[in-house]
Amino acid sequence: MPMRLVILSDTHIPRRARDLPEQVWRAVDGADVVIHAGDWCDLASLEALDERARRLIAVHGNNDGPQLRERLPEVARATLDGVRLAVVHETGQARGRDERCAARFPDADVLVFGHSHIPWDSTASTGLRLLNPGSPTDRRRQPQHTYMTAVVESGALTGVELHPVRPEPSSSGTPPR
Repeated sequence: MPMRLVILSDTHIPRRARDLPEQVWRAVDGADVVIHAGDWCDLASLEALDERARRLIAVHGNNDGPQLRERLPEVARATLDGVRLAVVHETGQARGRDERCAARFPDADVLVFGHSHIPWDSTASTGLRLLNPGSPTDRRRQPQHTYMTAVVESGALTGVELHPVRPEPSSSGTPPR
């Protein structure tokens, strides 16, 4: 059976948003595995996602304090239906990232990372797939808030998709500006 993934990073709650957008929560509810590449900013957001996700694979980021660092590793690893996954928050500058990460994570098929808030999907010469979902709550200079989904099936990562977070209607029924 296919394994559905939701890939998140840089949620920055409550600094940049009070909660994850409802669109992201719906994706989490439909996922088999949720991956979060750090910069949660509060323990409550980790606990909420951990409670709602069927399985959570997560790391801490540079904006995460002692409570999150006690609960989460700097690097997480998991094998999902034969796909060797590594998760880390920071990977350094964009120039040379693919090969630098391939050398750092030679035993991984997929590396999920965050920090830049810039969506990224590339493949190193070794075959390592690098994914950064951007941020669903803090787009910085990006045109939109984003997250990713993917599927693992028969030992392969497929269907990687970057999703824009769509504005939610306000309680008055009028979309926010």
